[in-house]
Amino acid sequence: MKQLIMFLLGITIMLSSPIMTGQDKQAHILVLIDSDHGGTYALAKEIAQGIEQQQGVKATIKKVKEDHLAVLQEIPVASVEELPLYDGIAFGSPVYFGNISTGMSAFLAKTVDLWTQRALEEMPATVFMSGGSGAANELALQSFWNSLSVHGMLMIPNGISGFDRIDKTLVQGNSVLGITSPASVSHIARPTKDERFLAQQQGEKLARIALALQGSRKKTQVNLKETVSTSTTIDRILEEKNIVLPTLPKPVGNYELYVRTGNLVFINQVALKDGKIFNPGKVGIDVTEEQVQEAAKVTMLNVLAILKEAVGGDWSKVKRCVQLIGAFNTVDTYTQHAVLMNPASDLVVEVLGEKGKHTRNTGGASSLPLGSSVSIQAVFEVE
Repeated sequence: MKQLIMFLLGITIMLSSPIMTGQDKQAHILVLIDSDHGGTYALAKEIAQGIEQQQGVKATIKKVKEDHLAVLQEIPVASVEELPLYDGIAFGSPVYFGNISTGMSAFLAKTVDLWTQRALEEMPATVFMSGGSGAANELALQSFWNSLSVHGMLMIPNGISGFDRIDKTLVQGNSVLGITSPASVSHIARPTKDERFLAQQQGEKLARIALALQGSRKKTQVNLKETVSTSTTIDRILEEKNIVLPTLPKPVGNYELYVRTGNLVFINQVALKDGKIFNPGKVGIDVTEEQVQEAAKVTMLNVLAILKEAVGGDWSKVKRCVQLIGAFNTVDTYTQHAVLMNPASDLVVEVLGEKGKHTRNTGGASSLPLGSSVSIQAVFEVE
């Protein structure tokens, strides 16, 4: 009898434990965004909050590319390789003419290897978008669905859930396919309170389904082609050598940080660091040669940061550095311009390897913009 009682007690403990009831299930969901002005990011935070309302589910927000938006500076950039390792993904994008944004489209274009290896099949997914007038939001959501459905992802729609609880006197971004926010409609803050509510509901639904399916699909380690690994390699080089690319500088006039024409990208920069000119002045008078060499390296870091922006964060699109032209603030009789330029040339080769080898010219000037001791013009060939 004693043995029977102990056996029944053991069964009771096992059945009530988290292991047997499934209460220990854990799921990790990626909220992957592109955001031009912060509207998509605002929705992403609500989606993430809704996801984490579900016990045992964690949300991580990442972006598809580097950008200059201040609110996104601390948001990490996602890699294609990591997508299959999540239990679900919420995709967010601005609306571009009834479609997803250029940045999101470029990122999805790199998922061909995931598609051929069926790495995203049966993964729960949902979409959300931020648009101007809202005129083409449904078309944009459908285009999102099309791309992800080809991957075999399990698309989670909103349906009409929560529609009975929103203010119908306002133009809202409610859609059966996913939440949107028409940013330029009405003089009210966007996303509205109701749009935030619907976004949280959408996130919670995705989390609930992802948690229920957790463990039912195999998380695939994918073998990506050379183009993706090249981009990853350069990011690894930057990390290993402790080379930190600065925040993109802001133009101080009516011009662009870079211009692309055909397959060429043109960039011009001075020694701007943390909003100030680094080691300003004339070599030999205000600054030493060593200080100008440091300024040349700072200038080249600005160039590389802008180059990364120009290729949407995908280093594999950089085919080579074609030319560098360095101008230095010197007296008329100065002749060691090449020595001043060497750190900039060394840096681009250190980062890009063989692709960084370039033709070069240097010269002197009586003055340079903002009192900088150096100015660099760079030309890159890209895909």
